[in-house]
Amino acid sequence: MKTVSTFQSLEEAQAFFTQDRFATENGMTLDELGEDYAVCSVVLTARHRNAYGGVMGGVIFTLADYAFAAASNNIHRVTVAMQVSINYLSAPKGEKLTATAKCIKDGKTSMVVNVDIVDDTGRAVAQFVGTGFKL
Repeated sequence: MKTVSTFQSLEEAQAFFTQDRFATENGMTLDELGEDYAVCSVVLTARHRNAYGGVMGGVIFTLADYAFAAASNNIHRVTVAMQVSINYLSAPKGEKLTATAKCIKDGKTSMVVNVDIVDDTGRAVAQFVGTGFKL
């Protein structure tokens, strides 16, 4: 799939996405950005844990959504989520989560992006699928 990036650099995209305050104020970072993919991560701390000590599902979802936003808006700015789903596969065991978003379908008015979330032990944590609507 051939696309043209809307951001001129990773640094431009990082500056833009600092406005995604819920994600960034919870430690999520945009680490890589390509024409049809994005990689975001978060180092897990006590603030990301539930009462049982596990990672909150919302942390995993937010990281996936952040990667989806970066990838989809790099393909077409402005793209908004039209429908998303997440499957939680395993509890994270490591200290860092990484979400890799990859556009698998870029249509005229919508796109589909798969996001795989893994921990730093290589454990598959979740799979997120998002449909974006191009405004």
